[in-house]
Amino acid sequence: MGTAVHRKLGNVSPKLAIAFLVGSIGGGVVGGSINKALYSKDPLLSDTFISILYAGLLGFLGFYALTDFLKSIRSDAPVDIHGSNPSGATVIASRLQSLNIPPRIKFDEDYVPGGKRISAVIVALGGSVVGLLAALMGVGGGFVTFPMFVYVFGVSSMTTVGTDILQIIFTAGFAAISQYAIYGFVFYTLAIGMLLGSIVGIQLGALTTKVVKGIYIRGFYAVTILAGFVNRAAALPKKLTELEYINLSRSLINGIETTGNILFWVIVGLFGLRVLSMFLTSVKELRGEGEGLVSSITSQLEEEV
Repeated sequence: MGTAVHRKLGNVSPKLAIAFLVGSIGGGVVGGSINKALYSKDPLLSDTFISILYAGLLGFLGFYALTDFLKSIRSDAPVDIHGSNPSGATVIASRLQSLNIPPRIKFDEDYVPGGKRISAVIVALGGSVVGLLAALMGVGGGFVTFPMFVYVFGVSSMTTVGTDILQIIFTAGFAAISQYAIYGFVFYTLAIGMLLGSIVGIQLGALTTKVVKGIYIRGFYAVTILAGFVNRAAALPKKLTELEYINLSRSLINGIETTGNILFWVIVGLFGLRVLSMFLTSVKELRGEGEGLVSSITSQLEEEV
C-alpha cells in the first residue's frame, strides 16, 4: 500500500530497490542462522542479544540523525522540500557516488538536474547489512535503511522513504518466511492486526511527505528512533539480571522498565499527533495537487486522441 502511494508521488526508485535486495537476501540467511544458533543455546540469551543490538543501533542512529537535523536547520545552506540539495551530501556519499564501478544506477532525476549515480555493487553491500539486521532483529530494516540511503548513498529523503518501503516487502518477507515462519515463530493474528492498522497510517504518512521538507522528515526519524532507544535500553536491566550478569532489586528493575515504556508511548503519541495535524492542515494543498495531476493527465489523453 505504501509503495503504491509513493510510486504515484514519484518517490520510488526500482533500480535502487532491486540492487539493494540482491544483498539483503544473502544477509537475511546469515542473520537468521546466527539468531537460531543463539536461541538453541538459550532463548533468554537470544532475547538479550537482540535488545542490546536494538539499544546500541537505535542510540547511535538516533543521536547521529538528531545532530544532523540540528546542524541542518541552523545552517545557512538552502534545503528544498525534497531534502535533495547536492551541497548537503555527506563526504562519504560524494566519494561513493564518484566511484566508477559498473553497473551504475541513476536516481533522483526529478530532484537534481541530471540525477545522481552510484554503483549497484555498493548498494548491494549495504543491502546485505540491512538483511542481516532484519533477520537478527525482526524488522524490515527501515531504521537502518533510512540513514544508509541518506547519509551513505546520498539519496534524497523522499526517494529514500518510497524506495525503503518497496524493499521492506521482500527483505522482511524473505527473512520472516525462510528464517522464522517455517519454524513456527510467527504470531499471525498479531501481524494481521498490525497490517490492518497500518493501512490508514501509511496513507496519512505518505501524503504528508508531499508537503513536509525533507530535513524535517530526518527530524521525525531521529525522534522516533530515540524513543525506541529509550524503550530498549530500559528493558536491558531486567534481562541482564535474569542472566545473572548484574544484580538489581525487582522494584528498581520494574521502575526503569515502566519509565522506558511511558516515555516511548508519550513520544510516539506526540509524533503521531504532529503528523496528523500536518496532514489535516495540508489537505487543501494535497487536494489541489491531486486535481492538478488529474487535469494534466486528462489534457495529455485529449491531445493523443
